[in-house]
Amino acid sequence: MEHSEIERVAQGMLPSGRDDDTRYDPAYDPLVSPGPGWGKQYAPTYWVATAGTPPEDDGPITADVDVDVAIIGGGYTGLATALCLAREHGIKAVVLEANKTSWGCSSRNGGQGQNASGRLSRSQWIERWGKDVALKMHDEIQEGFDNFKSLIAQIDCDPQPGGHFLIAHRPRIMQKLAAEAKVWKDVFGYPSELIDKRTLQRDYVNDAEAAGALHEPEGIGIHALKLAFGYLRLAREAGARVHPASPVLGWETINGVHHLRTPGGTVRARAVGIATGAYTAQTLHASLRSRIMPILSNSMVTRPLTKQEIAACNFRTTQVLTDTRTLRFYYRFLPDNRLQIGSRSAITGADAPNSRHYDLLVEGMVRKFPALRGVTIDYSWWGWVDVSHDMMPRVYQPDPMQTVYYALGYGGNGVSYSQQAGRRLAERIAGKGAKQTLPIFTSPLPGHPFAPFRRIGQRMLYQLYFRRDEKP
Repeated sequence: MEHSEIERVAQGMLPSGRDDDTRYDPAYDPLVSPGPGWGKQYAPTYWVATAGTPPEDDGPITADVDVDVAIIGGGYTGLATALCLAREHGIKAVVLEANKTSWGCSSRNGGQGQNASGRLSRSQWIERWGKDVALKMHDEIQEGFDNFKSLIAQIDCDPQPGGHFLIAHRPRIMQKLAAEAKVWKDVFGYPSELIDKRTLQRDYVNDAEAAGALHEPEGIGIHALKLAFGYLRLAREAGARVHPASPVLGWETINGVHHLRTPGGTVRARAVGIATGAYTAQTLHASLRSRIMPILSNSMVTRPLTKQEIAACNFRTTQVLTDTRTLRFYYRFLPDNRLQIGSRSAITGADAPNSRHYDLLVEGMVRKFPALRGVTIDYSWWGWVDVSHDMMPRVYQPDPMQTVYYALGYGGNGVSYSQQAGRRLAERIAGKGAKQTLPIFTSPLPGHPFAPFRRIGQRMLYQLYFRRDEKP
């Protein structure tokens, strides 16, 4: 049987002190790679460069240990789960992170906290589940956002509050935004404001593509890694232990106890929570094979803009901005006068370093802000997004006979809801999830019969989406 490189290092078949052991791998691909690595360096993000000194953690696992709960994944969800287990249920969990704390999604996102989760709109909730369930879903998402705001009030993460602009990238989209706003008001009692092109460009931001926008009052930008570091501090202060460079290389369940083998020792846990996002290896657990569609997103941050450039772009708001493309752009003006912008990237990890994806993002930025043509880009990176096959997340126990649980599938809207998902995951682990009756809690992440061929379909869909998005 062939061993992965990580396993061969762990078993002494390769020297563990090689110079390249911890190098950042720009071509990492969760559908191809056997695991996310072992002690790998962060992606070269703006957040990593500006987060300051990381807080202390508990170092790698160095011996066999028995624990009540092990959480696999040290990002927002895993750390929030450990924090809630300790604060709300008196359970001091152990968090196992393969690389550095929040090495995956949590240090590569755009820092946009929105009152949402998954890819479906509120009107689509009604179409899928009916009005009664949709109302309960709205309450769940709103409660999560309120909890998120309460938690970040305890963390120095450069918050930029005020709301969220959903910016129509074509005039024809304004009619759809008006219909969605009516649903928000009439069904959910959720306030919003339609803003015409002239008002948007004069009073908020001079996005040259914008045909207007829908503004919602809930939305907040944060520093992605400072938020994660805050979660880490709070979780450890509450009694959780967080172990980086401790990938799970093997998993065996014996008499109801989960034996999680790491390079430094085996963690024997009575319950396991999986919070690995898009960086979930296909071999981690049978219940998750082909349940996530990992999608690459590119992001970049400019140098600090001059007063003239800021005036030309009319950056009067620091609120989070998203356009209405299916392959959407997300962007905002940062506290240090830089622009952050992101959008779709490559299909595969092997193609991710190709400069054409960077060029597409630069072109998108220039279409929106012509005054920034030629501006220096100080930071550029990409990362994987955990999209479920039905576009909605899950917090679930796949087998009622086994104490294994997961929280996954945010579809790019996990910055805020990951905290609430961690709280719900903690409830389930603590045996207090009986009131979790929404479909995202009562059904597993769906599989897909064509999962082995998903990337062929993804290429075709990207072409379709592009033609539809750019239609006048």
